Amino acid sequence: MSQSDLRRRRATLENEWSRWVPRLKATGSGPGGLDALRDEVAESWVRSLSSVDPGQDSAPVADSGAVHHRWAGSPLHRPVGDLADELNSIADDAGFVTAVTDASGTILWTCGGRTMRRRAEKVNFAPGGRWDEQAMGTNALSLTLRTGRASTVFSAEHLVTALHGWVCYCAPIHGPDGRVLGVLDMSTTWDRSHPLAMSTVRTLVSAIEARLTSAPNPGPHGPRTPVQLHSLGAGQAVRDGRPMPLRPRQVEILTLLALEPDGFTPERLRDALYGDRPVTASTFKAEISHLRRALGGGVATRRYALTTPVSCDAAEVLEALHNGDADTALRLYRGPLLPRSEAPGIEAWRTHLEVAVREAVLASTRPEHALHYGERAPYDTEVHEHALHLLGRGDTRRAIAAGRLTTALHH
Repeated sequence: MSQSDLRRRRATLENEWSRWVPRLKATGSGPGGLDALRDEVAESWVRSLSSVDPGQDSAPVADSGAVHHRWAGSPLHRPVGDLADELNSIADDAGFVTAVTDASGTILWTCGGRTMRRRAEKVNFAPGGRWDEQAMGTNALSLTLRTGRASTVFSAEHLVTALHGWVCYCAPIHGPDGRVLGVLDMSTTWDRSHPLAMSTVRTLVSAIEARLTSAPNPGPHGPRTPVQLHSLGAGQAVRDGRPMPLRPRQVEILTLLALEPDGFTPERLRDALYGDRPVTASTFKAEISHLRRALGGGVATRRYALTTPVSCDAAEVLEALHNGDADTALRLYRGPLLPRSEAPGIEAWRTHLEVAVREAVLASTRPEHALHYGERAPYDTEVHEHALHLLGRGDTRRAIAAGRLTTALHH
């Protein structure tokens, strides 16, 4: 979203907050049916108002000594400590403050740049701060703990007015037994809202969860830095700056798992890879085993899903499109998904991505988008015509679009 879009969204939410919160305090029933306000937010406002004053200036604080002991004994202490440098670097570079809570919503650990941490401490977004719904009303932490899903809360979606200057991104951290152990939160000022922040949160949670299942001192093949998967226009996985020794079939598996974080049953993954081709179960399992070893055990058994952090360019394009950020999507889109792959699952995702990106280009009012996409689609007459329609008469770039259109028409 552009800054003007963010400002409009914030103003709309402020207006909804001013209209509805006083009524909710009086009637106790949700507004419902408002496009600007998500149902889960409205419902949380109703629940929160029984215990939270929207005018309070900070979160209540638990006993600091008890919090220190809880953190020392938390199963999250070691994996977060292992990643502390990376967490702090990401938070500081991006202008965020990052927090880890326990399962009750009490913050146990934070990191970030000095300016953001000071700002966060003013509202007790710091160790000891209680951010459950009953204590601090509607916020991303409380929604994540209530729903068990990743949550984002922007500006005046927060019930407490002291938080209207913030945007928060959260995801739950699960233990090996599936229990929610706490939440990872990345928060910043509303004007720094970014569609890829949630992708970063999910990647960091995956890294923490991978360390929860590993030995205290993982060996050279244990969890390390996140894998970078380049699947658009190419097919390569990189870790620590070096290409990983994966065969094309294993890159296909990794791509499918990165695009579908909820995972696959063995039967569905096998169909996505081979379709109707006769392939033995041992061949299929050997490919999974090789990938698992390369990732340091980063693929769950029974239901195949990633348990190690993987940043995938295709997944980032889809997230950017979902958030209306055509700039980021087109910058990341470097060509078809694994162009040489004939796996049915990859072919389906390839088509989905191509259609989604093309539709975003045709819906955009910015000629740069059509010109950029037109480089990769030399025979797409509709895209070139769209570029010409958007370019002004005196724009020298019309010559580029016109030349491409002529070539496409005579192809």
